Amino acid sequence: MEMNNQLKQRFKQFAKYECENSSSLYEYLSLKIAEDEEVLDLCSYAQDGQPVPNLLFGSVHYLLMSGKPHPLKEFYPSLVDAPKGFKDSYLYFQNFCKKFRKEIIHLIQTKMVQTNEVRRCAYLYPCFSYIYKKVNKPISLIEIGTSAGLQLLWDQYKYSYNLSEELYGKLTSKVLIQSEVKDKTPAMLSLLDTAPPVVDRYGIDLHINNLSNEEDYLWLKALIWPEHIERRELFEKAVNCMKENEINLIEADGVKIIPEVVKQLSNDSILCIFHTHVANQIPVEGKQSLLQTVEDISKKRDVFHLYNNIWDRKLHMDYYIDGIKYEKVVGETEGHGKWFEWSI
Repeated sequence: MEMNNQLKQRFKQFAKYECENSSSLYEYLSLKIAEDEEVLDLCSYAQDGQPVPNLLFGSVHYLLMSGKPHPLKEFYPSLVDAPKGFKDSYLYFQNFCKKFRKEIIHLIQTKMVQTNEVRRCAYLYPCFSYIYKKVNKPISLIEIGTSAGLQLLWDQYKYSYNLSEELYGKLTSKVLIQSEVKDKTPAMLSLLDTAPPVVDRYGIDLHINNLSNEEDYLWLKALIWPEHIERRELFEKAVNCMKENEINLIEADGVKIIPEVVKQLSNDSILCIFHTHVANQIPVEGKQSLLQTVEDISKKRDVFHLYNNIWDRKLHMDYYIDGIKYEKVVGETEGHGKWFEWSI
C-alpha cells in the first residue's frame, strides 16, 4: 500500500509538472492511474530509479506501435490521423493494461527510459559556443546516459531561436532545431555562426540503443509522447544524420569508466562531460562519485561539466581551468527543449 501511495503521488506530479500544456492524453491518463490500484500494482514491477510514468506510457505506446490490436489506438495522434477525444480513453487504457499485462510487465522490467530528445541540443549549442569562446580549443565530448548518441551530434544540426530567420550551426544540415530563449534575444547568447570543432565523441550508457536494431529504434520512438509530432520528425532526421557520422558508444557505468575514456582523448582539446535529464536516475552516492570524478580529472586537465537534475532541475555549467573551479547556472530548461533560460 505504501508503494502504491508513492506511485500515486508520482503520477499526480507527472500530470501537473510534465504533461500540463504538453500532452492532454498523458495528463488525463496520469490522473486516472493515480486512483487505480490495479494499474499502480502493474507499475510496481518497474526497476528502481526509473521514472515510472514514462516507463508505463512508453511500454503501452510501444505495444500499440508494434501492432497489438486494440481500440486504445484510436486515441493516439501518433497512430491515427483523427484521434478520439482523450476524455473517453481511460476505460480502453485500463482494458489494454489487463489484456497485455504480461507484455507490459516484461517491458517495464527490462526497458529503461532513455529518451534521446534531439531538441535539447538547442541549449547545448550556446553552451558549447560559450565554452569554445572561453578556451579557443577543439572540443572532446563525453556524454553520460547517451542512449543512442543523438545529442553527441549537436554540431551537425542547425538552429533557430525565438522564430528568427537567423540560422546557426551547420547550415547545410537537414535537422533544424527551433527553440525559445526566455526573456533574451538570440544575440544575447553570443552564438557562434558555425559550430565549434569537435574532435572526439564518446557516449556511455548502461544500455546502448542501437538504431539499426528495430526493437531499440521502436522503443525510442515509443518514448516520444503521442501529440509530439515535431519531436518524432526531429528524431527521424537525426537518425539519418547519425548514419553519416561516426561516434563511439560504450555500454558501461558512466561514472566508473570516465577516467579510462579520458585517457583516449586528444590532449590538445577541451574536455566537456555532459548529461541532460539523466542524473535523476543516478543514486545519491553515484552523483557524489560523479562530481568527485570530474574534480579528480581537473587535477590533470581542464574540464567542463554541463548537467541538470543532480540537485535541482536547472542546467549547470561547472568548470575547472588551471585547477580553479568555476560554477555557472545557465537556467531552467523545458524538458523537451522547447524553451530555456540563459543567465551566463
